[in-house]
Amino acid sequence: MKTSILSLTKGVSLLCLGTLLCGLTGCSGKAEQKVDVQDEQQLFIGDSIAIAQTKYGKVKGYILRGVYTFCGIPYGASTAGENRFMPPKEPEPWEGIRPAVFWGDTAPQITEGKYRNSYSTFTDHWNYYDVSEDCLMLNVWTPGLTDGKKRPVLVWLHGGGFTNGNAIEQDGYKGENISRYGDIVFVSMNHRLGPIGFSDFSGVDNKKFAESGNVGILDLVAGLKWVHENIEQFGGDPNNVTIMGQSGGGAKVCTLVAMAETKGLVHKAVALSGNTTGAIDKNYSSSLGKFILKEAGLKPSEMNKLQEMPWLDYIALANRAAAKYNEQNGGNGMMRGAFGPVGDGFHVPMDIFYSDAQAPSSKVPMLFCTTTCEFSISRDNAELEKIDRKQLVEWVNKLKGGNGEGIVAAYEKAFPDKKPIERLGLIMSARDKVIATANAKATQAAPVYLAWFGWNPPLFDGRMRAFHCLDICFWLKNTDLMLTHTGGGKRPRDLSIKMTDALLSFMRTGNPNCASLPEWPEYTAEKGATMMLNDECKVVYDPDREARKSLSE
Repeated sequence: MKTSILSLTKGVSLLCLGTLLCGLTGCSGKAEQKVDVQDEQQLFIGDSIAIAQTKYGKVKGYILRGVYTFCGIPYGASTAGENRFMPPKEPEPWEGIRPAVFWGDTAPQITEGKYRNSYSTFTDHWNYYDVSEDCLMLNVWTPGLTDGKKRPVLVWLHGGGFTNGNAIEQDGYKGENISRYGDIVFVSMNHRLGPIGFSDFSGVDNKKFAESGNVGILDLVAGLKWVHENIEQFGGDPNNVTIMGQSGGGAKVCTLVAMAETKGLVHKAVALSGNTTGAIDKNYSSSLGKFILKEAGLKPSEMNKLQEMPWLDYIALANRAAAKYNEQNGGNGMMRGAFGPVGDGFHVPMDIFYSDAQAPSSKVPMLFCTTTCEFSISRDNAELEKIDRKQLVEWVNKLKGGNGEGIVAAYEKAFPDKKPIERLGLIMSARDKVIATANAKATQAAPVYLAWFGWNPPLFDGRMRAFHCLDICFWLKNTDLMLTHTGGGKRPRDLSIKMTDALLSFMRTGNPNCASLPEWPEYTAEKGATMMLNDECKVVYDPDREARKSLSE
């Protein structure tokens, strides 16, 4: 039976209409009365409300402010015990109706001390609940179920590198508002992280553990397969799926697009303040795996003991082994640390991503965005706002290992209207890596678009600037939900509408152009067209090209 908000709330809607008409016609005996929808029932949950069929069984969520919400739907089996270090397995089917009304478990990670920094806790107010290896869970927001609509689907991949985070870590990750506004289906998912998700034991046992170094990214592939097979039951179009992520989530987006096995599962992609053109070297990861086993004092025949070890103990062991190994061997050259996707040549390419013009990735349009001040070091220290040019050079010398004078001079020329602390933010947030990724992708057939977010919140006396994570709530129409990032109100909301409209257009057509923004040209390495996102949005052409060159001189 087709289900929609209208059919489920018909009685309530008629009652509201009747109350409104009664107020307007004066049948209450009083003057005109206005009915505020906020006064009506906002949440609906019951035996026959928000029931959806999945491949594995039925789930029951709830309706909140007109949007169907399902939390903690399993897309894979528990990864504990003998399933640790193994590719994801399908969940066991269930009888009856499974509750899907609260978030699934966060993937194993170290969360101790998460809430100790009062300013960061106030600003980001992280959402962490239970943590376990039964973490292959996803969430769905949709305006309708099995109503015949083919809604675009947006799959959100959380940040935290490949080590931390979860699908609802920040309130700005939630999909209710954009689902309602854009008439789309929004999905977010948890997956294995850190040493649990990316310990490569192929050098120990290449038969049983050949895929162990990539099980965390294979979880996301399994999640995308779940979307492909089930999302029609949630009103979505399996043939129009956009993946989107920020920070580590952006790197996940880049990796998934480069994987041949996501062909047909991913149709557009958006990477925010995180990107990559390559994976961890296989020689490094397999050698580290053998070193972890050695650090544990175990033989290859005793791998089962690593699978049976409590997950927190294993993470501590693996991190300790990685630190020792890197100290002895110079690390892996990857900024994201010892544990992340491995270029195995089977699941993940060993060469530079997007270098094959015939690869499935060639058909996937991509949109990249970074912020102008990913790291606002003066937010909690007003004195840093006063640094002068000499101090700026000293800062840059420390950060870049020299050439502070040359770098500062280059950024002064490119950004003459900025003060020293603002130039420091630009230098620390240099766009060299996102430009490298955009250039690599632009060699393929599908279009590439580039944005640069520069909006400064009116909080902390204006010292927050366009920091890492800020743009998320703008893209997802959550600026009034993530008040501690934006302050709320009309000003951030106006920019959010423009950015959300562009995202929705990109999801539907592979092109972000919309009536809300100026014309947005495709990105090319030669011209570098970039949409500056601020109170006033405009297109610029690689404004820091010469300044970036100073970073490598």
